[in-house]
Amino acid sequence: MSIIANRTQLQIDDNPLVQLEEQQIPLDPKKRTLGQRVPDHPVDTDEAFDLFLEWAEDIKLELYPAQIEGAMEIMANQHVILNTPTGSGKSTVALAAHFWALCQNKRSFYTSPIKALVSEKFFDLCNKFGAKNVGMMTGDAAINPNALIICCTQEILSMLALTEGDGASIHIAIVDEFHYYGDRDRGMAWQVPLLALEKTQFLLMSATLGDTGEISKKLEKRTGRSVVLVQSQKRPVPLNFSYSLDPMHEVIPELLKNNKAPIYVVSFSQKECASLANALSAYGSSSKEQKELILNEIKNTKLDSPYGPDVKRLLLSGVGLHHAGLLPKYRLLVEKLAQAGLLKIICGTDTLGVGINIPIRTVYFSSLAKFDGEKKRLLTVRDFKQIAGRAGRKGFDDHGWVVCQAPDFAVENAQIKRKMEANPEKAKKYKLTGPPAGSVTWDEDKYQSLIERPAEVLVPRFSLDYATVINLLQNPMHMQKKGGGYKALLDLIRYSHLGPKEQKKLMGEAKYYFQNLLQAGITELRPHPQGKGKEVFVSDDLQRDFSMHHSLSLYLLYAIGYIPVDDPDYGLKVLSLVESILEDPEFILKKQRNDLKDTRIAELKMDKVPFEEREEILEKENISWPMPEKELIFETFEPYAQKHPWLYAKPVKPKSVVRDMYERCASFRDFVQLYDLKTIEGTFLRYLNQCYKALVQNVPDICKNEQLHDVIAYLRAVIKRTDSSLLEAWIEMAHGSKAAQLLNA
Repeated sequence: MSIIANRTQLQIDDNPLVQLEEQQIPLDPKKRTLGQRVPDHPVDTDEAFDLFLEWAEDIKLELYPAQIEGAMEIMANQHVILNTPTGSGKSTVALAAHFWALCQNKRSFYTSPIKALVSEKFFDLCNKFGAKNVGMMTGDAAINPNALIICCTQEILSMLALTEGDGASIHIAIVDEFHYYGDRDRGMAWQVPLLALEKTQFLLMSATLGDTGEISKKLEKRTGRSVVLVQSQKRPVPLNFSYSLDPMHEVIPELLKNNKAPIYVVSFSQKECASLANALSAYGSSSKEQKELILNEIKNTKLDSPYGPDVKRLLLSGVGLHHAGLLPKYRLLVEKLAQAGLLKIICGTDTLGVGINIPIRTVYFSSLAKFDGEKKRLLTVRDFKQIAGRAGRKGFDDHGWVVCQAPDFAVENAQIKRKMEANPEKAKKYKLTGPPAGSVTWDEDKYQSLIERPAEVLVPRFSLDYATVINLLQNPMHMQKKGGGYKALLDLIRYSHLGPKEQKKLMGEAKYYFQNLLQAGITELRPHPQGKGKEVFVSDDLQRDFSMHHSLSLYLLYAIGYIPVDDPDYGLKVLSLVESILEDPEFILKKQRNDLKDTRIAELKMDKVPFEEREEILEKENISWPMPEKELIFETFEPYAQKHPWLYAKPVKPKSVVRDMYERCASFRDFVQLYDLKTIEGTFLRYLNQCYKALVQNVPDICKNEQLHDVIAYLRAVIKRTDSSLLEAWIEMAHGSKAAQLLNA
């Protein structure tokens, strides 16, 4: 098994681990999967549509008008924007698109903003079309990447659009949760494919799109293909909304008593999610029989990380925890148990608001305010409706319930008012309180406005970075055209959905980035073979999957040149440089700093230094987390940043997480226990993944020595041993449990 750029490349036909043949089970014609109904001869639109309707009828799936219209328009080769409520069957229209592509022997891509939804759809499509027809790319794993159906994150589709364009053979792109087009940080990944894939047919899906007129107009102009808006406001399962002035610990038992579980308790911080899960586990909502079923379901999942026992305890009480700080295998387990109806309560962040197919009867908002990365703010209408739409699922419920918890001060005031009404003569002794100073608060009127208002108009997002420029320059399709990759870059800006002023600004940025790449030797100008001007090439010294994703990538190349190749710590110093360009995992660094402070305090106590003097010494020493090679990092960064002053806004950040782990020869479990990271195991694993990718893709192969290769191999092994659940599950699905066992042999 080869691992390239942190993507485990598993190809069915040529890997000895998975050359076990799938069992062929004869089926009743009416029970054939959708994949088994693909004809072995070319079919036209009408025949393909009839076959799809036949499948729906055989499985007793009653199609809504919007589903029929969406499938028809897709098979008529139109772009489709599907704007229908959550639970109205958008995934069925997506199945029609995959089926239509297979009928033409073409490739279809399904994309999502989160890996959890990608993996869920991946397994679902394996069941419907056969595992050999389906592949997946998430950035962590590329499984069966040459399949006709590919599930991937939207960023992967965007990268393919830039690096390969129409050469990637993406005939139909099914973009789920398309409202991310307006996301401040990630929206560009939703726009780029619409600009760079001229020949691709798009199915853009979301429950909360708002007015899409401008998007339709630009997409039609760019591709020359008509865009059809398929829209419906009718929910298959109606929602009941309520506002609660009672404490949560009184409301939740009532909901359970009135058969309104499963309940999705929404919080917007991982810490609060864990706190609520622990508090609600006391209700003991699982019966003895349910606990036995849960135990049976979890026996094949290794709950072997330090947080594993906590996860098991919560699950056995009927409570699931779901947020980005958990290991992927634990989130997958919660989703699996919830889908089996074995969890009464799920405490999660808004990660469950993005399409994961879990039967939820009640959505309970513990708050209507969230931190958006810059400040705490009230939810937008789109935020609210995406999450609230999880309540009530077709086939499970007649109604869904959405409950909003009033702020704590309002709950306390309601209790005080009840006391005042019960004892009017003592009313004067009670005092009502207001919201805490500086807090972001809400009331029933604001809640009602979120229910009634339409979703905001999507705002296009477009920005440039070195990764975009490099990806376009490496696109072989552009090298065959006049102007090459640089012209493709300018065209991308011209075709973008931005206004003229914004486009003009980006043109200047493009020129600036391009000149910096030339100066750094990343790109080269070579004479045109026909003697007409010059062509742009990416340096031959860089591997094909070299990444400029990080804004400090050019600095990294510059700084590596200052480390003597015969330095005995060359590999460790390069590792420290790589860690310095990554975002700080603040919680881990805080733990490291506290550990060093505790050690220093213990030393001072041993020396019998008085408390007051200890405090003065600690303040003077200003102890921070470990920063090996900080002198090298700052000494190389300063002269580089003087010539590239924009980097001062996002400077290097010396730290030692992976290096600390490597030098201790620590396992994932050892390191988590050392710094008490069990509540953020998933966050820690993501940092390890980011560091691994940067080592593989941002450090040129010619700059890697034996020690650095050892660091990379160590890190790869740690990541694989910690959580390979996704890969194992797929191999078992396609080829049986024996193949999955061979993988870990």
